[in-house]
Amino acid sequence: MKKAQDLNRREFLRRGAAALGAVAAVPAIVPATVFGANAPSNRITMGMIGMGLMMGGHFRSMLGRSDVQVLAVCDVDQRRRESSKAQAERAYADKMAGGQYKGCAAYLEYEELCARPDIDAVFVVTPDHWHALPSLAAIKAGKDVYCQKPMTLTIREGRLMSDACKQYGTIFQVGSQQRSEWAFRKASEIVRNGWIGKVHTIYARLGQFAPPRTLPEQPIPEAFDYDRWLGPTPWFPYNEERVKGNYGGGWRRFWEYGSRKNGDWGAHHFDIIQWALGMDDSGPVKFVPKGWNGYEYQTHYYADGTRVLRDHDTWGGHMIQFIGTDGEVMVSRGGRLDTDPVELAQKPLLPSETHLYNSNNHEGNWIDCIRTRKKTICDAEIGHRTATICHLSGIAERLGRPIHWDPVEEKILDDAAAARWYDRPRRAPYVL
Repeated sequence: MKKAQDLNRREFLRRGAAALGAVAAVPAIVPATVFGANAPSNRITMGMIGMGLMMGGHFRSMLGRSDVQVLAVCDVDQRRRESSKAQAERAYADKMAGGQYKGCAAYLEYEELCARPDIDAVFVVTPDHWHALPSLAAIKAGKDVYCQKPMTLTIREGRLMSDACKQYGTIFQVGSQQRSEWAFRKASEIVRNGWIGKVHTIYARLGQFAPPRTLPEQPIPEAFDYDRWLGPTPWFPYNEERVKGNYGGGWRRFWEYGSRKNGDWGAHHFDIIQWALGMDDSGPVKFVPKGWNGYEYQTHYYADGTRVLRDHDTWGGHMIQFIGTDGEVMVSRGGRLDTDPVELAQKPLLPSETHLYNSNNHEGNWIDCIRTRKKTICDAEIGHRTATICHLSGIAERLGRPIHWDPVEEKILDDAAAARWYDRPRRAPYVL
């Protein structure tokens, strides 16, 4: 058996929280004085899966960190993965005395990346239908995971991923980065501490995508593995509009790959609403689509009657508005926070009041938690519960009727057709 002082940093991280508790009494496990705070043996080694639009900021951020080393990239587009490999090697070469570095691998298949024992953690920044499979592979290989929001394509995927994280001791962060912005935290603390009384109505601005449409078939680019991009989803003829990622739609406008706007901005705003209401381990009980029996807005309800309405655009342009019996709080990105009464925005919390998890850097919070083995600000169970709201809102919209949900048993009630959407059929061989 190895002595505690013989453990290197990577072995220490892999043993997880149980090992941390077992050796906590030992005064010096891999101290910085031995390895150096940013020595190669003390860096977190990283694999990056999905090198498209949304990965760009994460990739640059990781390449810029002296405590992280990117060892591998993965994408179904050969051009993207080779370009990302070259970008990583240039970034590291620029920092080396000799000006050369060739230590970043490029993979088509995430399975090869996840099988590498020298990789500690992975980013999964793919379209929604490709979140579960690589995340689960990484979790089971003993790696920590940062997964873009919404965490999953289906409710079943989320339950499997959250349970796997508990089983393997995974440090998991969902990319709901609004939790790491002070204005959203402050707004949530105002609500949580009852400063605006009992909250009864919440508006969330999600915007709209153009409806899905039939696209003409185009030739598949030679360097692009379209079958693997489709993965578990139904086969459709290739068209670049179907596969591209952009803020105006791209793949997000199609139901096959997500929950449209509910899985886009909804994943951000519903997450903050969950946080503010103290519902991170639960969720709403009823989902009503826009247009049903005169409903002007898509709406969901919590068991206490609190209702959340989508796309209310007449209240000053804020992303989220909480309305209580004694006031209101409105919040948006960019540090925009307005309250009624106005003094609530600057009112300090008392020591006895609820102080929410404080993170000012979402990626940094994950990196710190990888080292400490503490929970992240948006772990897998939180991400699963928020994604469930996105999925159930989409199911109600597609079926055109209300659905009732039991957040304890995680079951759709009294509607067999709706209940079938707990998961989706999967194209072989891309099965869970």
